[in-house]
Amino acid sequence: MKRILVIDNEPYIQEVAQICLETVAGWTVDTASSGLDGLQIALQKQPDAILLDVMMPEIDGLTTFANLQDHPETRDIPVLLLTAKVQASDLRYYEDLGITNTIAKPFDPIQLAQQISTALGWTD
Repeated sequence: MKRILVIDNEPYIQEVAQICLETVAGWTVDTASSGLDGLQIALQKQPDAILLDVMMPEIDGLTTFANLQDHPETRDIPVLLLTAKVQASDLRYYEDLGITNTIAKPFDPIQLAQQISTALGWTD
């Protein structure tokens, strides 16, 4: 069973993503409201993938991604950004950083599991 970590400062986004991924895909979902909490959970739980909001107070998503990259335990976990910034230049920048994929906000909750599976090449 896949384990997904959702890092987003909006409780509504966490809740919608968690309900849909657990219900539609049967995955285990952990949530974090900040980049620091997300890093700690990622180190402890070693999720199969991380959904990471870009715009968060204190530590934004790109800084959180850099922190994940600094730890050997979390460096290889695929990260998908949740962002409203999906212009071509932004997408190229994210890709150059090593972000696995980007999911546009607002996202379709029913399609979220399929978007993640497709982005990561998960077929099970």
